[in-house]
Amino acid sequence: MFAEERQAEIARLVGVTRRVSGADLARRFAVTMETIRRDLAALESAGVLRRVHGGAVSVDRTDSVEQSLDSRETLKTPAKRRMAAAALELLESTEATSVVLDAGSTVETVADALASRRTGSTENPLLVMTHALHVAGRLADQPEVFLELVGGRVRTLTWAASGMTTAEQYSRYRTDIAFLGCNGVAAGFGFSTPELPEAAVKTAILNSARTVVVLCDAEKHNHENLARFATFSQVDVLITDAAPMGDLAQALAEAGVQVIVA
Repeated sequence: MFAEERQAEIARLVGVTRRVSGADLARRFAVTMETIRRDLAALESAGVLRRVHGGAVSVDRTDSVEQSLDSRETLKTPAKRRMAAAALELLESTEATSVVLDAGSTVETVADALASRRTGSTENPLLVMTHALHVAGRLADQPEVFLELVGGRVRTLTWAASGMTTAEQYSRYRTDIAFLGCNGVAAGFGFSTPELPEAAVKTAILNSARTVVVLCDAEKHNHENLARFATFSQVDVLITDAAPMGDLAQALAEAGVQVIVA
């Protein structure tokens, strides 16, 4: 295959998958990583893609910019509702009495499911801790939930507290299970988010929980952001809407992460 043909195919793959791995491309085309680096450099110069660590992403991806909570509200897709249902089923199977709910549209969908849950008993309410105002708002009047709001400086973009004050509060607790959202998960890097203060909060949450569950839709697979908040060894369960592939699947398996496909 000529370089022009290979680069055209790489451009097509980026357009479809929004992200490509250099190692996967080298195996796919049976060429060296140096050849792939030259291909990606040429395509970046042509404005087709943007190179990142380990590969390249589509130029219209906004890796370092989060969407506002209002815009993410529209992203509560049927897939995310299935993921939330799987999270609720997991929560009930563990018989947890305390849970942390992170910020973000996917975890907020878990709060929606919890708000609709009725066990018929209010004598032993589930303790739910969160630093996300929209998550708290969904559960404030749920009679089977004892809500604990964790404070700190609220980011207007996400309507959630973030930074060291929030992280320090979480470090005082030991909860049964935590449900975290993420903006990306990639082999060789782990779970990540665009903002350092938010990463600090997520890390504090996972360090305080006996069981750590990350909800991450397939669009974020093989995707890196600025700030890593967890390695694979720090996560017990990944709930997603499509099975991870390639290097990501191998890294998760080697770390013993249970993958639930909803």
